[in-house]
Amino acid sequence: MKVLAVYNIKGGVGKTSTAVNLAWYASSQGQRVLLWDLDPQGASTYCLQVKPGKRPDRLLRGKVDAENIVKPTLYDNLDLLPSDFSMRHADLLLHGMKKSQQQLQKILSPLSRDYDLVIMDCPPGFTLLSEAIFHAADMLIVPTLPSVLSLRMLKQVIDFKKEHSIGKLRIRAFLNMVDRRKKLHLHILGQRHRIGKQMMQACIPYASAVEQMAELRQPLPEFNRLAPAAMAYGVLWAEIWDAIPGGLKLPCTPE
Repeated sequence: MKVLAVYNIKGGVGKTSTAVNLAWYASSQGQRVLLWDLDPQGASTYCLQVKPGKRPDRLLRGKVDAENIVKPTLYDNLDLLPSDFSMRHADLLLHGMKKSQQQLQKILSPLSRDYDLVIMDCPPGFTLLSEAIFHAADMLIVPTLPSVLSLRMLKQVIDFKKEHSIGKLRIRAFLNMVDRRKKLHLHILGQRHRIGKQMMQACIPYASAVEQMAELRQPLPEFNRLAPAAMAYGVLWAEIWDAIPGGLKLPCTPE
């Protein structure tokens, strides 16, 4: 089982739309996918039309096992660990735990037989929860706006990983909400190779279709598969597939 974390220090960069659409693409290709909504806003939970049920913070408290909170979605091969406002205390819960950095790994470990891929929709910020995410994930997927401050935030994430010697963690970023009418966006798009191997080639255009996800409560490819942004997410998923450490197993096809 591989674990991807869609993460950024900044809010409003498109983490939820990225997590939901990547989960849709992976599950549509036959991967058994668990999307874990870790943000107290519960945006992924809302977009996938799931009611949280039991308070999700009980999972971090160790009061309930993950398999008892997992909810099915409307889509084959795609389940959800939901979130709600009770998760706002996640850092306080982890602060009082021994080996708090390993807590998310501990929660996910029993699910390794049931899923090929876990995608975490992460809240913004540098927190104890963030550190636990870094230790649980095989790869950070960092949606990055084409702006100077967003690129600075990306560098901080890369530097943090190096300084804390999180050896297995791989970081891959992509430019999100790209508006080719803006000179700065075009400049950063043309220079993104200078950032290094962490910056992927795929980029997602700024599009009203992405905003419709919250209105229709569906992944973008589900209601508009031919939209440029939907196809761009497909390209992004293909690039991530190739970059996942150790790779994912191809689903078995019946004879």
